[in-house]
Amino acid sequence: MNNSYQQFPDSARVWVYQSDRPFPAEALADVQKKVQDFAQRWISHDRRLRAFADVWHHRFIILMVDEGMADASGCSIDSSVRFLKALQAEHGVDLFDRMRFSYRRGDQVFTVPRGEFAEKYAAGEIDDHTLVFDTLISNKGDLERSWEKALGQSWHKRLV
Repeated sequence: MNNSYQQFPDSARVWVYQSDRPFPAEALADVQKKVQDFAQRWISHDRRLRAFADVWHHRFIILMVDEGMADASGCSIDSSVRFLKALQAEHGVDLFDRMRFSYRRGDQVFTVPRGEFAEKYAAGEIDDHTLVFDTLISNKGDLERSWEKALGQSWHKRLV
């Protein structure tokens, strides 16, 4: 079963995991296949979840579940974390550091530690109009409307 992103309602639950650096081009297809295969096999209390997974901008792993069909339980969420930790170890990236911020400059996406992000802001390399990625969004509607927003309109602003 192939769950297309467009088939999910705005209320679908979303988790965004950002890598500390982009997956290399030669590894990207493998990473995408593994996350998509995981989504197709993901279960909760012996019920298959209607799930979607992909890698965006070579660094963001997006997991989505239509909880109108079956809820993602604590055990199923734990299984996703175990899967992502194994993927992280395999590819030598960090997917769980929430103190890294990603932003867009033109067509390029950068991910830097919070301190470096604040330094770039102080130096004027980024400003309140710089687009940042909100990895704390929780549903598809927010993913589409406010995952990417101006720094001045984001929670990131409090931390620079």
